[in-house]
Amino acid sequence: MNGKRPNKQEQKWITAILDYGCCVCQQNGVFSPAEVHHINGGSKHLESLPLCFFHHRQGGNTDEYVSRHPWLSEFEDRYGAESELLAQLQAILEI
Repeated sequence: MNGKRPNKQEQKWITAILDYGCCVCQQNGVFSPAEVHHINGGSKHLESLPLCFFHHRQGGNTDEYVSRHPWLSEFEDRYGAESELLAQLQAILEI
């Protein structure tokens, strides 16, 4: 992780989202191991999403999936705005 080390509350969030798995894959009822994607920079741990390698940083843009890096606009068109995904995840995990 970039930036400062997470505090206890942030670490609780990170653990919970990694246990949840990729939030995009979950939209289709599929569990995929996730990486932490920081929405607004590496030190804002509470503003992070769990994304699998393909939805996070694989770099692809295919009919099957689109990666957040480097395809932000296409990613949000297909799966929703990062802020919306975060709000949904916060409601699901109740953290």
